Amino acid sequence: MTEERIIRTENPDGTTSTTHTTVISDRSEGGGAGKYIFLLILVLGLIVGAYFLSQTSGVEIAKDNAITEAANEVGEAANQVGDAAQDAGEAVSDAAQKANPAR
Repeated sequence: MTEERIIRTENPDGTTSTTHTTVISDRSEGGGAGKYIFLLILVLGLIVGAYFLSQTSGVEIAKDNAITEAANEVGEAANQVGDAAQDAGEAVSDAAQKANPAR
């Protein structure tokens, strides 16, 4: 890019002087692939972050499901113990009635 500057000044004695300045610049005023590469890296980083975030929430769901299943199994085992105790109590009651039919 080339820029030309002309400066005219008036001296106290009434004469004018003119200064010509030419500025030549070789630097690029934009463009380039740097900003596009940066944006691509940023978008890829966001995609990778979203992927890991979704994987983490999947692990949390699996953990919650495992805890729920374990709690259900404990409840089922407690029911089985209760049923066995009730059966044992009925067996004792039946045996006592057979031993003492007068009651």
